Amino acid sequence: MRRAALGLVAAPALAFAAAASAGEAEHEFRADFLDGTLQWSEVEQRAREEGSVNFYFWGGDDSLNVWMDRVVTPALDQEGISFNPVRITGTKDAVDLVLAELNAGKRIGAGSVDVVWVNGENFAALKRQDALFGPFAQLLPNAENLEWSSDDPRSVLNLRDFGVETLGQEMPWSSEQYVCAVNRARVDEAGTPSTFAALRAYLEENPGKFTYVKPPHYIGNTFVQEAIYAHNPDGTGAEAFQAPLEEIGASELARLIGPGLEYLKNLEPLLLGAEGGAGPHYPEDIAALEGFFLNGQIDFACKFGLYGVATGLAKGTYPEKAEAFIFPEGYMIKNKSYLAIPANAPNPAAALVLINYMTSLEAQISKLEHVGLPAGIDPWLLAPQERRVLEEAAPGHIGVEQAELDENAAPDANATLVDVIEAAWLEYIERDSSRTIADIVAEAVENLPR
Repeated sequence: MRRAALGLVAAPALAFAAAASAGEAEHEFRADFLDGTLQWSEVEQRAREEGSVNFYFWGGDDSLNVWMDRVVTPALDQEGISFNPVRITGTKDAVDLVLAELNAGKRIGAGSVDVVWVNGENFAALKRQDALFGPFAQLLPNAENLEWSSDDPRSVLNLRDFGVETLGQEMPWSSEQYVCAVNRARVDEAGTPSTFAALRAYLEENPGKFTYVKPPHYIGNTFVQEAIYAHNPDGTGAEAFQAPLEEIGASELARLIGPGLEYLKNLEPLLLGAEGGAGPHYPEDIAALEGFFLNGQIDFACKFGLYGVATGLAKGTYPEKAEAFIFPEGYMIKNKSYLAIPANAPNPAAALVLINYMTSLEAQISKLEHVGLPAGIDPWLLAPQERRVLEEAAPGHIGVEQAELDENAAPDANATLVDVIEAAWLEYIERDSSRTIADIVAEAVENLPR
């Protein structure tokens, strides 16, 4: 009996010791990689030993899902890594999982998420909670495909994400711009609005022929931000919204966003579904918006989609006469999205190998061809022939030129402002609150997670 009792005690003790040893190995690997003392071949060898990688990403694009299965999976197989694509409905779900596991004591090596497709306030939340692997991005072999010098103004989207310094804790993977499409079967070029004032004038003549995705969906949040930029009372557009909340302050933010929210509130009676005194119909997601556009219920559709018209026509989700157009002039938000590694990633070496593959020229070309997601790498750093191949892989523009899009690009608002702007829209417009915008913003700021 005594021998059996000793055995029962020894088993959990040995398990604890093994777990502690594994944790030490994870700490050592992270420290050595971030110090730059590991050869890339050593990272690849450890990735094969880990054997798998869990990639959490928005799974609402069928072509992206197919690309993951048919291109990324076999590419990782060749590296000796089993690729596990985890499709989620919102990035916040993955962020919440990471933070919940960390709070439950699941530290380095003990989590569920290896890589997450992220940007904006979701990256800011992970960074604020010290929930990221560390400054890995510039240490990857394919980091040479991106501009990291702060002396080059083109590097800004690699170094800042919604105004928050990335510090190498996420790797740019794709770029995008908020672009609107028009159905040319219904609206000629002369009648196409290019400003928010012109949009209202169009809807006064054609009520119900426009709507936008409902916040807090990021597509809806972006439209709201553009309206706020265009109605900035100081006339400085996006510039005033690049500073963090702690610098701007609640009262000043309320003053800056007030005119834009007033515009959107006054626009409501002219939106889809509002005829006859009914409430406006805000689609919940991109698929619903595109359905209204395809069926002729609305004349314009706005979303992130630099090549959105070309891909929409190819998929049959856009009307045959769809074209992109410049709207709103000077405020077409442009950004990048990124791949980040949580601090408690169970397979950190495999995560690094996956991200390095995703930022290879091969993967970026394939992603453009099959999905239509714009490149996240910087083409000016490529050899001329490589640049040509990347450009030829793009679906192309219909109705606009790249130069026009570049001329009208604007940055996202600082990540610390996004939740407050979203809360203000939901209270002032969705719930039709009679409270002042200043009071609503003050309460939203007070309720932010600390």
